[in-house]
Amino acid sequence: MSPLEVGQQGDPDGRGSRVASVAVLIGIVASVVAGATIWLLLTDPITVATAVETGEVSPLVRQLADVIYSAIVGLLDYL
Repeated sequence: MSPLEVGQQGDPDGRGSRVASVAVLIGIVASVVAGATIWLLLTDPITVATAVETGEVSPLVRQLADVIYSAIVGLLDYL
C-alpha cells in the first residue's frame, strides 16, 4: 500500500478535522473568558472580591459580559 492510499483510508468522514475544529473553538472561547477575567480582576477587583466572598456570581458574570462586549465593540470600531 502506498502512503497516499493509507492517508485516504485513515479518516474517510473527516471526523478528525471536525474534532480539531471543535477543540480549537473551545480553546478560543476559554482563552477569551480567561483574558476577560484577568482584565476584570485588574480593573475592578472589588466586584471580583465581592463575588468570591459572597458566592454570588451574577455581578461577576455581568461584568465579564460587559468587558467582552466592550472588547468586541472596540475591535469592530477599529476595523
